Amino acid sequence: QVYLVESGGGLVQAGGSLRLSCAASGSIKSINTMGWYRQAPGNQRELVATITSGGITDSVDSVKGRFTISRDNAKNTVNLQMNNLKPEDTAVYYCYADVTNLSTYRRNYWGRGTQVTVSS
Repeated sequence: QVYLVESGGGLVQAGGSLRLSCAASGSIKSINTMGWYRQAPGNQRELVATITSGGITDSVDSVKGRFTISRDNAKNTVNLQMNNLKPEDTAVYYCYADVTNLSTYRRNYWGRGTQVTVSS
């Protein structure tokens, strides 16, 4: 089994910053892409940012220039630094990881989510 645990959500005023972290643990052989999705009430889950094991990043246009994704391959962690937050960034943020486990079975795993609320 593989577990993802997020931390760092909270309430912040518009223009503020938050840093989300996610740690993967368990029967991990290797982690390919890691990333963050978010889901606001009434909306579908939206991809926010991804990072490959080689450090190649991508993000949705609405967060470019404000959010930065990073990872530590040795610690199996991924972070999302969120600056200049806007009310429309309010959502539950989910970490995910494309994991090859010790039995060489590959699948995506998800965290339980962490709430980010941005007040205007």
